[in-house]
Amino acid sequence: MATPTLKNFVNGRFIDPAGTELLDIVDPTTGNLVARAPVSTVADVDAAMTAAKTAFRTWGRTTPSERQRALLRLADAIDAESDAIVEAQHRNTGQPRATIAADEVAAGADQLRFFAGAARLLEGKSAGEYLPGMTSWVRREPIGVVGQVTPWNFPFLMAIWKIGPALAAGNTLVLKPSDTTPESTLELARISQGILPDGVMNIVLGNGGTGAAIVEHPVPGLVSITGSVRAGMAVAAGAAKTLKRAHLELGGKAPALVFAGVDVAKTAAAIADFSFYNAGQDCTAITRVLVHESIHDEFVDAFVAEARSRTTGSGDDTDNYFGPLNNVNHFGDVVRKVAALPDHAVIATGGHQVGTAGFFFEPTVVTQVRQTDAIVQEETFGPVITVQSFASEEEAVTLANDVNYALASSVWTRDHATAMRVSRDLDFGAVWINTHILLTAEMPHGGFKQSGYGKDLSMYGVEDYTRIKHVMSSLE
Repeated sequence: MATPTLKNFVNGRFIDPAGTELLDIVDPTTGNLVARAPVSTVADVDAAMTAAKTAFRTWGRTTPSERQRALLRLADAIDAESDAIVEAQHRNTGQPRATIAADEVAAGADQLRFFAGAARLLEGKSAGEYLPGMTSWVRREPIGVVGQVTPWNFPFLMAIWKIGPALAAGNTLVLKPSDTTPESTLELARISQGILPDGVMNIVLGNGGTGAAIVEHPVPGLVSITGSVRAGMAVAAGAAKTLKRAHLELGGKAPALVFAGVDVAKTAAAIADFSFYNAGQDCTAITRVLVHESIHDEFVDAFVAEARSRTTGSGDDTDNYFGPLNNVNHFGDVVRKVAALPDHAVIATGGHQVGTAGFFFEPTVVTQVRQTDAIVQEETFGPVITVQSFASEEEAVTLANDVNYALASSVWTRDHATAMRVSRDLDFGAVWINTHILLTAEMPHGGFKQSGYGKDLSMYGVEDYTRIKHVMSSLE
């Protein structure tokens, strides 16, 4: 069978790009080629931006109820097309199909329904007379065209996080999916035909150069990326050239702080779930476990046993707790980081490739690390978890905050006062208590420091895709 060549989606149609360069799309469970994708050029990006700009003239003036109806129809269509989306994404990510179906497709449709409702709930200050004889009010308006870049770890769900608030607020968009995982986003484009007006949502495929062309294009008023810190810095620098706004959801190095008095076995099992989910390829995943010294050894024993029970590497994805690392370059990066561990670090379990086909990596637990070690300070984005001990609450918070990332964290304790103090003192955009990683459309998601700025999900996320205008009128 011939390898398919993917197309861009512009102005409501799938079209061949102007560029002729192609990228290989590889199934990470086997390493086999499954498709080729174009590297869209500046001309391709310009065509998509023109379509989005033209469509905004109409979409930007639709009523909130009209946008709500379109998004609700799209959510229903996503549910109906779940199997096609799952298969498209599984070819590109190797994630277990059940995981994609539940945690991305069903969750994405649900979150889109939230954004549909949010379209009708945008608020501003009430009108009032703040100067004699003058009435002032605030208009909350769509920005116009927005440019967006999504990552490879949750390709479909992250596309929903981008398009949902942008479209609910009345914007049109040009989105570039990751160069390794474009197919589920193209399924979303296909499903949108006949539901979203032509040009409202445009998808261009390509590499980092294509993303830079989106960021630096003069049309978008905002650019949004979910990705690495390095990519986020590039987007912020590119956006600065035309003083457009940037919305950045970047990396993480999430700590789990485990205090004395917890049920060690139960806590170790839960933390293993949240650490190794999606092969650790989640910016909110637990990557550092900080354990009170009185239960450290007991916890390590229980956590290692839990790690060994999380299977991967099977050709039958129903047998896998998590799938492969996404691509050969990322796989090589994780392997190098584990190989570069300092002599004092101890690999309590894992540390190796699973099998000979694809990019599967063992669940890995590393103990005896120091706060200054690269494995503690730098994002691994794989199934590699470090464990450290602490003697006091103050030390635990200090160790947790002593990284450049500030996206997610969790506190594990039976003491209410400890949970309240530590959740206050942790310098992260999200703090979970006796759980981790769970998200809901109604609550904001986003970090501090080098984890970026701006919020996804919730009304805060929708407001990020709007601008504020003051209007004053004479009463005479």
